[in-house]
Amino acid sequence: MTAPAIRRVVTTHDANGRAIIALDEVVRGEFVTQGWATDEPLSNNVDGFESGRGQPGPTIPGGAAIRFLDIEPGYQSPMHRTNSIDYVMILDGELEMTLDGGETVTIHAGDIVIQRGTNHAWQNKSGRVCRMVSTLIAAEPVQINGKPLDETWDPTSMKE
Repeated sequence: MTAPAIRRVVTTHDANGRAIIALDEVVRGEFVTQGWATDEPLSNNVDGFESGRGQPGPTIPGGAAIRFLDIEPGYQSPMHRTNSIDYVMILDGELEMTLDGGETVTIHAGDIVIQRGTNHAWQNKSGRVCRMVSTLIAAEPVQINGKPLDETWDPTSMKE
């Protein structure tokens, strides 16, 4: 048995701090296909579960969140960055991702994007709703030439 092939798009920064695509590849494991991994502990299972019931904000300091989004046809988000690593999976439909470095890529159902603190925008140019799930895990801000890149997320600008 072979695990399913997964297209993953991984973002990073150029020397000037602009978002770029580092990888756009198809991966396939023997039994399990790993989309991405980090090598530091991220959370624990001993805290109460009440914090898991909250509603979206930019990130949860020192924590993580999983979010489901239905992106309507014609919707375009503002360019934004969070201090997190985001695992974005398209479940149905497609979205176009634009990075502030100028690259644009279309992400389809079954594809994943690993956002590594990069400035990006989403646009649904299709004629149908795109359902995505995004796991945001708090991360240290990216530093370029010794200066941290600030979050550019404005939650009020994400509302229709």
